[in-house]
Amino acid sequence: MGQAFRKLFDTFFGNTDMRVVMLGLDAAGKTTILYKLHIGEVLSTVPTIGFNVEKVQYKNVIFTVWDVGGQEKLRPLWRHYFNNTDGLIYVVDSLDRERIGRAKQEFQTIINDPFMLNSVILVFANKQDLRGAMTPMEVCEGLGLFDLKNRKWHIQGTCALKGDGLYEGLDWLASTLKERKAAGFSSIGASSF
Repeated sequence: MGQAFRKLFDTFFGNTDMRVVMLGLDAAGKTTILYKLHIGEVLSTVPTIGFNVEKVQYKNVIFTVWDVGGQEKLRPLWRHYFNNTDGLIYVVDSLDRERIGRAKQEFQTIINDPFMLNSVILVFANKQDLRGAMTPMEVCEGLGLFDLKNRKWHIQGTCALKGDGLYEGLDWLASTLKERKAAGFSSIGASSF
């Protein structure tokens, strides 16, 4: 009984470690989001060649976030980060209407990978502060989110530079991942919702 109580306590009150991969096309704002969440500041960034990894604590969840470069030549390497991943944060440049089709292709490839079938999906529709940006609803349609069956997903409009929407998205991700953990789901071998 003590072991079961401890597991239940840790699930709801203790720190929970979650592995998250943050992907998206180049210049979507992934690294800016990572460091805004990690240190609360916007850093001057250059295109990511390879990856950045940081631990981000939010409430009682410790996210290990892998931010992987989004340039076309790096995208084939994304799959090497999928194993044991609890969640996907997919970042879309909402101003980049010309590449929403490409963003959809990459997104569909990611979520249909066998290692990602049980990962929850958080989409950040970034750069909402810029005139002409697609709304989160337009990004939903552009990525085909409404067609996803048996997958837990959420879209959040964000502005990485100001931090708008980032913590609301993390709130959803933290509570969804904790619910899955409490229900006995893991990133490997669990059936999807």
